[in-house]
Order: sequence, then structure tokens, then C-alpha cells
Amino acid sequence: MMCNSKPKSSRRRGFTLIETALATVIIGTGVLAIVFAQQTFHRQNDWAMRSAIGMQLGGEIREMMINLPRHDPVTGNSIWGVEDNELGIEDYDDVDDFHEGIFSFDLGNGPISAMRTTIPDLAGWSQRIEVRSVDPFDIQENVENGTSEMLRVEVHVEYQGPLDMSPMEITRLAWIQPR
Repeated sequence: MMCNSKPKSSRRRGFTLIETALATVIIGTGVLAIVFAQQTFHRQNDWAMRSAIGMQLGGEIREMMINLPRHDPVTGNSIWGVEDNELGIEDYDDVDDFHEGIFSFDLGNGPISAMRTTIPDLAGWSQRIEVRSVDPFDIQENVENGTSEMLRVEVHVEYQGPLDMSPMEITRLAWIQPR
């Protein structure tokens, strides 16, 4: 009678030490790649969030100033900046009042919205405003403040995180004041 059974192999089944080590290296490399990709995603997400907040804060200033006259309705351009009777932001009635204005969480006066109210929960953020008279034929050329009816407004939005040594400019928004 013939036996249909196969002869038993003397070879053991399972993984060798080299195969196990190679699998560990491959899986470890994959895990490290996923962790690195996750960290990169978080950094980019943080930057995107800061950019969006920066643009929002710059837009708030522009929206607030868009319908203001360039110079004070009473004194005209004889006084550049805040007039003596303007004690707070609610009193600013023309664009040149905002020259060298800084609205910051750290100073307790900002950042501010288009409604001239402080936006809460934005620690580390600031809005710095520069208003300059410019040559009407070359808007990049500054002239003595008050000597031109053409004004360029720049808003510098900065952020300083809790571990940062100094504020970093996130965005800069500039425009020519239309009125």
C-alpha cells in the first residue's frame, strides 16, 4: 500500500531574526514618517490660522476708516494726528487721527474692530497704523504730512506668542484713502 502523506520538512515555520528586524525597521520608518507629516501639518495649520487672523485685523481697521474724511472737519490739515479734544478712539473723526496708533492686547486697548471695540481673546496681537501724505503722482513717495490731499494708510498686524522674544509681522495692509 502506498502512503499519500507528504514527507515532513525539517525546516521550521515562522520568521527568522533577520526578517523580524527588517519588518521592525520598515514599520518604524513608516511611523516616523507619519509623525513628521503630522507635525508639519500642525505648523502649517498654525501659520494659516495666524494669517487669517492677521488679515481680519487689518480689514477691521480699513473698514473702520473707509468713510472717514482725510483731515479733521474743523481744523483741516493744520493738526496732524490726534487733536487735543480727542481723548479716545471713539473721538477719532478723521484718518490722520490714527497716525502712529497702536492697538494691542498688551496695552489694553485692542486689537480693535471696525465698530471701535476691543476684540476679546486675542492676546499677543497688535495693530499698528501709519498714515502718510504722499505725492499724488507717485504714491510710493512720502511728502511732508499735511501737504498733500493724497493719503496712504498702512496697517501692520503683529503677533507675539508667549515664547517669542519680539513680535512678528503677520500681515501688512496698505491703501490710498479715497475721501
